[in-house]
Amino acid sequence: MKRYRVVLDTNVLISAILFSGPPREILELVIRGAVDCSLSPPMLDELRDVLQRPKFGLSLEQAFQVLEELHVVCDVINPSMQIHVVTADPDDNMVLACALESKADLLVSGDQHLLDIGTFRGVQMVTPTDALKTIKRVPRQG
Repeated sequence: MKRYRVVLDTNVLISAILFSGPPREILELVIRGAVDCSLSPPMLDELRDVLQRPKFGLSLEQAFQVLEELHVVCDVINPSMQIHVVTADPDDNMVLACALESKADLLVSGDQHLLDIGTFRGVQMVTPTDALKTIKRVPRQG
């Protein structure tokens, strides 16, 4: 049985790190090795910047600690492709490029621009709740 491979959008990672609920459950599956996760350096840079915003209150050191921990449990890849699918929010393209390059099954996001796409080149864009339903429903074969 092959495990699911996911890409977690920054908004999902923020929720997983700071709050409970489905995003945290998915990150815990990644940490336990039940699900594979891919991220890219630009995604990690965005995460670091967002974590340091005043409303989240993490110091630079705390943000770097989070990134180090993600490096341990996630595959960090450098997508070679540049895509321009999401025109309303061009930053979302880096997340989609990571999902395509890593051959992810699911791109997990709360971002409506990505969710509206549905499926792109075999990658399903789903909410954290739907990702959990998919992952828990049937073990992935392959």
